[in-house]
Amino acid sequence: MPTQKAVVIGAGVGGLVTAVQLAARGLQVQVLERASTPGGKMREVAVGASRIDAGPTVLTLREIFESVFADAGARLEDYVRLEPLEIIARHAWSEHERLDLFADHERTVEAIGDFAGAAEADGYRAFCKQARMVYETLNETFIRASRPSFLGLMGRCGLRGFGNLSDIKPYDSLWKILGGYFKDPRLQQLFGRYSTYCGSSPFQAPGTVMLIAHVEQQGVWSVPGGMHQIARALASLAEQHGATIEYDSEVAEILTERGSATGVRLASGEVRQADAVVVNADPAAVANGLFGKAASRAVARVGPSRRSLSAITWCLTAETRGFPLVRHNVFFGGSSAAEFDDVFKHARLPRNGTVYLCAQDRSDQGGAPLSGPERLLLLLNAPPRGDLHSFDAAEIQECEQRVFSHLENCGLQVLRAAEPCLVTTPTKFDRLFPATGGALYGQTTHGWRSPFNRPASRTRIPRLYLAGGSTHPGAGIPMAAMSGRLAAARLIEDLGST
Repeated sequence: MPTQKAVVIGAGVGGLVTAVQLAARGLQVQVLERASTPGGKMREVAVGASRIDAGPTVLTLREIFESVFADAGARLEDYVRLEPLEIIARHAWSEHERLDLFADHERTVEAIGDFAGAAEADGYRAFCKQARMVYETLNETFIRASRPSFLGLMGRCGLRGFGNLSDIKPYDSLWKILGGYFKDPRLQQLFGRYSTYCGSSPFQAPGTVMLIAHVEQQGVWSVPGGMHQIARALASLAEQHGATIEYDSEVAEILTERGSATGVRLASGEVRQADAVVVNADPAAVANGLFGKAASRAVARVGPSRRSLSAITWCLTAETRGFPLVRHNVFFGGSSAAEFDDVFKHARLPRNGTVYLCAQDRSDQGGAPLSGPERLLLLLNAPPRGDLHSFDAAEIQECEQRVFSHLENCGLQVLRAAEPCLVTTPTKFDRLFPATGGALYGQTTHGWRSPFNRPASRTRIPRLYLAGGSTHPGAGIPMAAMSGRLAAARLIEDLGST
């Protein structure tokens, strides 16, 4: 029997994991990536002589990647060095209001008690207990399941698990649930931020996203040399098993014959035949015809109102004074309700939004570089309107002034170096990830039905599959990797059945 061929469009985490899984099982795999490097949203950019992570900055659920490498007969630690963080993040509301969350549960309980009182510390204990139950209920029955559906979830839980399923309160918003655990509005704001990890508002996201709290307590790791090392390691592993990865290779069309995917046509006009095609791009690019009219019927179109958060990011090198930065820092803005109304209701940049700052030359214990500037990534949530709004220089400059003034109000001075600051707006994100408007997490997770609305691995077109953070099981590096495993498994099943 001849070797079966698969084409993977895109070398993001989902596509690379798919390639590893397929190549390790003997398929002939070609990965076609229009950028010049792997990683997708796991980007690394140059600012002067410095290289700065411009996408995800931490790794969680390490065991998923350990399994990916083990499936290919390798060990993760032989390819990537990971450093566990003791301080997950440092949070600030003003110059004198700070709170650290720790990987050690009891240290966090103690810190919350010192910050907001014993009752709030008890609320945190109860919140974490609930978050663990939600994660354990959904891990095997939904996150790792191939096809998301509420009935399927109920069937997989069975009668014994149905009680837990009802206890996860999928009909209540995260914000409402947080009010039952915390009376301090600062803690509601802090833990409401978990909704943004999947590009959503805490006022509309289901309470089930609280499971992220449990995920963080299982460990958070940084990657010396930058998160891009994970993408390079996956690419290397795929190539060692015989996959080929071609960069600067843009796919213009997915080819079909008799209703099934049969290969791709590159922008150069070259045709690559295949037994199956996996798209590691936002499903909106498929639905909107960016891979040809025939392929557009593979998934349903999603309107701009259902897009997840975009962002404005600033990558720069600078000296800092005042605030004792650690690696991950969050500077909360004013009202969370006003911030998310600005983004989702009024489709404008938040007037007093929360700023995330990753100080990439620091450990979780702090400690500035001995001399000279340090590498910084700043991120502000933004509306996913990059294809509908220009975000011109004047608007960005005004936003930038608000952001850096907010940092100063929290005690942090940022003294910029001579190198320019690299700013990425929703418009630029839309160019990097077409048909998204700059949305970075696929569809929003708003309402209890939303997790079941994400496209699954299989599409309406036989032999055409999806992988990536915009597909099931959702956004984030571990979930994108899981999507790649699911896509490979479904592809192998289908090819085997014929």
